[in-house]
Amino acid sequence: MRIDLPGADVQWFPGWLAAPEAEALRLDLLAQVAWEVHRIRLFGREVDSPRLSSWIGDPAARYRYSGAEFQPHPWPASLAPLRERLEIAFAAGFNSVLVNRYRDGQDAMGWHSDDEPELGVRPVIASLSLGAPRRFVFRHRQDKALKREVVLGHGDLLLMAGQTQRHYHHALPRTARPVGERINLTFRRIAAT
Repeated sequence: MRIDLPGADVQWFPGWLAAPEAEALRLDLLAQVAWEVHRIRLFGREVDSPRLSSWIGDPAARYRYSGAEFQPHPWPASLAPLRERLEIAFAAGFNSVLVNRYRDGQDAMGWHSDDEPELGVRPVIASLSLGAPRRFVFRHRQDKALKREVVLGHGDLLLMAGQTQRHYHHALPRTARPVGERINLTFRRIAAT
């Protein structure tokens, strides 16, 4: 289903991965991924990001964001068929994925756009959620009152394309309500630099 965001192209596919497949992938990733606490630049200083992460991709898919450059870890075996499936479904070539692990409601992602130069001017980003449902919020970059919220569940896919990153920020807010662990995978294409 298309999410109503003027000037953006966002589609939400609830249950894109069936629950058994989503759960098997979640367990594989917990065991296979080299989880790290990335250091990021926030308001002019370096801090630990409030989540565990891993940058995975083809060898040349180096990525710079929040003042740090990330060298890709090799693709785990469980992601190869998923990558191919996404590329076929959305006619997009993905050479990398940022995997974030939100251990509880205190792990979060602040307001940002995936608008780094190496992503290009109209990046296609496929975001797959595994595990506990969490709120995901969009906010227009100029008109802060223009917001949309979705609750992304186990196996849900969110596709962001077109001018979405140019016009909107997005976030995964903290919550005081007890929530289970969530893993999110954002597949993208890094252009050669």
